[in-house]
Amino acid sequence: MARLRLTMSSGGPQLEPHATIVNLIASTTTEAGLKVHCELDDHDFQKGIQVTDEQMGQLKIKRHDFHGDWNYTLLPKRPRAKRKS
Repeated sequence: MARLRLTMSSGGPQLEPHATIVNLIASTTTEAGLKVHCELDDHDFQKGIQVTDEQMGQLKIKRHDFHGDWNYTLLPKRPRAKRKS
């Protein structure tokens, strides 16, 4: 299941009611069986937080072939420990 969290932005005009967008995205499926969970995150977030080049360099980012500047996966810094059965 793909998870998506939408955050509200006060930077531009609201084009559609948030509930409409959330419901549209949440109803997305594919022939391969992908299901999407979508929710609106209406918390306030601190603005102006700066991330240094050093901090960015510490992230393991795998950029996707299509628009890798927008579409990427953050990989764990360390491999997860294997569970004992």
